[in-house]
Amino acid sequence: MTKKINPWVIVTGVAFGVAALLLAHFGNPGNMGFCIACFLRDISGALGLHSAGVVQYFRPEIVGLVLGAMVMALCTKEFKSKGGSAPATRFLLGAFVMVGALMFLGCPMRAVIRLGGGDLNALVGIVGFAAGILVGALFLKGGFSLKRAYNQTKLEGFILPGLLAVLFVLSLAIPALFRRSEEGPGSMAAPWVLALICGLVVGALAQRSRMCMAGGIRDVILFRDFNLISGPANLFVTVLIGNLILKKFNLGFEGQPVAHTDGLWNFLGMALAGWGCVLLGGCPLRQLILTGEGNSDSAVTVLGMLFGAALCHNFGLASSAAGPTLNGKIAVAVGFVVMLLVSMLNSAKKEG
Repeated sequence: MTKKINPWVIVTGVAFGVAALLLAHFGNPGNMGFCIACFLRDISGALGLHSAGVVQYFRPEIVGLVLGAMVMALCTKEFKSKGGSAPATRFLLGAFVMVGALMFLGCPMRAVIRLGGGDLNALVGIVGFAAGILVGALFLKGGFSLKRAYNQTKLEGFILPGLLAVLFVLSLAIPALFRRSEEGPGSMAAPWVLALICGLVVGALAQRSRMCMAGGIRDVILFRDFNLISGPANLFVTVLIGNLILKKFNLGFEGQPVAHTDGLWNFLGMALAGWGCVLLGGCPLRQLILTGEGNSDSAVTVLGMLFGAALCHNFGLASSAAGPTLNGKIAVAVGFVVMLLVSMLNSAKKEG
């Protein structure tokens, strides 16, 4: 049954869309104004975890998302340090969600942003994402669980947000400590002040609204509840209208920025990501927001995504405008096996 649409979800979707348009207009890559997977990949490169010179930059947007969520959670007394729910499994799933996202070249939110710019490859990816969520939802109905989390000391919840803040300050004060792309997507960036502000605002709103594309599609499948999915829907409408006004709408499959046209692997990459997001309880955006709320399980997932990004670029798993690589295809296939094993081994056995 559909619940009443939370206006905060609508506001968050619109704000995310406006932020994506602004960031792209002022320097971020086209159709990538605000991409969680891409920006985590860039941070991974900035920290020297991978050596792909074209995708290295300590993105302020990610820091803003986490800190914005943390401030909002503290103000609303929703900051709660908890964790201990299968951390190693979450780390592994986070890594394979990134493998799937970088096969497609974007997170679920970027898929919506790309579609709003006219990129029809993104539509294929979104269908794949929904298919992966459907598979994951079937396991949820079958009793899948990574078990409960436990209350922890407040310090535990502040560690990753604090580390991100310190590293960000260092990236501004001593930039030589970090790697920075001189060409490619990593060299394209909006002014850091604008990027940080956009992250803070969207992070605070996303904490308030609980917006999550994976959760939205899951709720539609399981409960016919359209509340959460209204966020990404309004994100799409906002970006579409903005691109039409700015005359940046380009309908088609070919010639799209930072994208490839291999439909099968766009579908499969996002299907892998969707399956993993359901098992983890949220998309990459939601994992960052939960990290800001003090959830150390989500913090471990974010670290897994950073690790996954490093694997993708150190071992040639990530796609490019030329299309997917053989290594990437093998990694996605392995990812499906991992998802299946995790899903089966953590599903409740029926008694009797």
